[in-house]
Amino acid sequence: MTQPQTQTAAGGGTGSGGQSAPPAGETGGGRTTPKVSGDRVAQLGPLIALLLACVFFTTQSEQFLEPGNFSLIIQQVMVIGTLAIGQTLIILTAGIDLSCGTVMALGSIVMTKLAVDSNVPPVIAILLGIVTCAAIGFLNGGLVVGLSLPPFIVTLGTFSIALALTHIYSKDKTISSLPSVMTKLGETFKIGGTAVTYGSLVALSLFALTWFVLKQTTWGGRVYALGDSPEATRLMGIPVKRQLLMVYVVAGVIYGIAALLLVARTGVGDPNAGQTDNLDAITAVVLGGTSLFGGRGTIIGTLIGALIIGVVRNGLVLMGVASIYQILITGILVIVAVSVDQIARKRG
Repeated sequence: MTQPQTQTAAGGGTGSGGQSAPPAGETGGGRTTPKVSGDRVAQLGPLIALLLACVFFTTQSEQFLEPGNFSLIIQQVMVIGTLAIGQTLIILTAGIDLSCGTVMALGSIVMTKLAVDSNVPPVIAILLGIVTCAAIGFLNGGLVVGLSLPPFIVTLGTFSIALALTHIYSKDKTISSLPSVMTKLGETFKIGGTAVTYGSLVALSLFALTWFVLKQTTWGGRVYALGDSPEATRLMGIPVKRQLLMVYVVAGVIYGIAALLLVARTGVGDPNAGQTDNLDAITAVVLGGTSLFGGRGTIIGTLIGALIIGVVRNGLVLMGVASIYQILITGILVIVAVSVDQIARKRG
């Protein structure tokens, strides 16, 4: 560590002028030049973007600020937001999961088909659907950990596997006439005259639980450590492979919960659901400030990222913008978010 320079008794310093140069970050007048840290950019950027989006769409549509519209936005993002929770865990470890959408669809088909066609009790059918998603998560993690395969390649493969299994098992048929237990979370109750679904509360509760685990438990600290420096984590005596495998399994369980929320919201088991939801989940995570390089990010940021997607799409619909332009704008937002991440890394 370098030591600070000492001044001479006469008050002079080194240099031709007899005065010491001002410290880095200070101007000649002694004022400090403020520097925004990368972490601060990652934390405040998503929230500022959400507020700016809300202000913009408020000026474009009188319906935007209505309580019922905000309730609709939350209902629309509860599935993507839940998927994004699992995606956040994986991206924090410097991985990525391209299979989350089709894994969710497979779980939804398993639970609905078992309940309707095989007369399995609804609660058991739901649990079996979640177990199916967890099994795919175990497969993903096992291949990443056991064979040291890149998560991108592994999950790209399981994306296709889950998609094919969904269509094979469902025989390309939408499953309807579901038991009421499966659609209960899609029902609403009133808060101040505004309809809120039980599923929205489940999604928000899951965000709160994940925040607690990541911030207040040893397990959560290890998730960050895996993404920040796997080798240093291993040298600390932490079982890196087992921890990483568990992250993928937990993400799979969360995808199973998202499957139940999807079924509750739509009222059917749809084999065509979820095929692009993986991109939406990744978009929400990136917009929320989580670094694609791992080790940095927050689950609250992911929630804000999911809300940004919901607000933008809802606002564009209210403005009468065609859906293809919504996809275009979402793509632009992803590029901007990744660029901000790069800037944050350099500043950090």
